[in-house]
Amino acid sequence: MAKVNGGVSAEFMAKGNCNGHGYGVVSTEFKANGKVSGELHANLHRKEKMRDGVVAEHGNNFFSSVSLLPFETENNSNGDACFSSEIPGWYADAPPLWPGEAHVYKVEKVLFRGKSEYHDLFIFESATAGKIVILDGYLQLSEKDEFVYQEMMTHLALCSIPNPKKVLLIGGGDGGILREASRHSSLEQIDICEIDKMVIDVYKQFFPDIAVGFEDPRVSVYIGDGVEFLKSVPQATYDAIILDAFHVMGPGAQEVADKHFLESVARALRPGGVLSSPAESMWNKNFILEDVIADCRKIFKGSVNYAWTTVPAYSSGVVGFMLCATEGAPVDFKNPINPIDEVPNHGVTKGPPKFYNSEVHTAAFCLPSFVKGRRSKN
Repeated sequence: MAKVNGGVSAEFMAKGNCNGHGYGVVSTEFKANGKVSGELHANLHRKEKMRDGVVAEHGNNFFSSVSLLPFETENNSNGDACFSSEIPGWYADAPPLWPGEAHVYKVEKVLFRGKSEYHDLFIFESATAGKIVILDGYLQLSEKDEFVYQEMMTHLALCSIPNPKKVLLIGGGDGGILREASRHSSLEQIDICEIDKMVIDVYKQFFPDIAVGFEDPRVSVYIGDGVEFLKSVPQATYDAIILDAFHVMGPGAQEVADKHFLESVARALRPGGVLSSPAESMWNKNFILEDVIADCRKIFKGSVNYAWTTVPAYSSGVVGFMLCATEGAPVDFKNPINPIDEVPNHGVTKGPPKFYNSEVHTAAFCLPSFVKGRRSKN
C-alpha cells in the first residue's frame, strides 16, 4: 500500500523520522518520478529544530510535525492545564490532510528502520494492532486489519467482470493484493510493478502471511516506475488494473497529472476492463464525490462508482475506492458476477477471505445521505 511515483502523475507524500523513543515525526514532500523537485522542495519546506535534536519539516500549507503532548493535572500560573514533554514509547500517526487529529500507538518493539532511494520504512510491534508499517511517514498498514483494504481493493474489481485473465498491480510491494488475486483461478497473468525492491524484501521478512502473494507462479515482478511501465504496455492488454501506488482520488488530486496518468491506465485496459484505485474518505469535508466521478467518466467512458469500507487503522476509520470501467461490455460494479464465496480454491492463502463476501461487496456502494447531498461549489 504505497503511493505513486511517476513522471507525470504527482503526489503529496510524507517523509518519516523517528527517534529512539518512537515519537512520530512526519513531513510533507512533493514527489514526481520518485524524485524530489528541488524547486518545489525549497518552496514547500522550512526546517525547525525541535527538542532532543529532532529536525522536523513544515510545508507551507501543512503543519505536519508531531510532538505528542499529553495533558497534565498540574496547573500553570494562570490556572490552566499545561502540557508535558513527549511520551516515550508511543508513535503518533498524524496525516497532514487530517489536521488536528492523530492516532497514537504504544510501541512494544522497533523491528526495522531502513531507507532506500525511494522510501523510508519503519516497522514496529504495537501493543494492540500487531506489527505496523510506516512508509514515508504514513501508516501503510497494521497487522490487525490489513486484510480489509487488500481484499476490497482486489475483489471489488475482479468480482465485477467475468473470467478475468490478466491483471496489473501498480505498487503493492507488500504482496497483499497479490495474495487476494491468487484466489481467482481464471487469472493467467498477474503482473506487479513496484518501484522499490526494499519494500518487497522487508515484507517477505517481517510479514510472510502478506507477502505470500509473491509465491503464486502466475506472478511476474517488474521493479521500476509504474508510470513508465504503463507507457510500455500495449493497448488493451489487461482485464483489470489495480493502483495501490496512487494517491487517493479526492481533494488533494493534481488534476493535469492525474488526467495523463489515468489516460494511460484506460489505454492499457481492454474494452470493458476495470480500474480499482483508493479514494478519499467520505469524512473529508473537501471530498466532493460528484466531481471525482465526473472527472473519471471523462477518461474511462464506462461505469464509474465509489465504494467505501472501514479500516480502523486509517484516518477517520474509513477508506474509499474508485471503480472505473472502460467503454465496452457494461460493468455493474454493485452486483458481483464473478463471486469467490463459493470457490473452494484459496490460491496461495491459507483460508477464505476474512472480510470480503458478495453481501459486503454490494453494501460497499451504499452511500450515506450527506455524501449524496454534498455538492461542488464550482
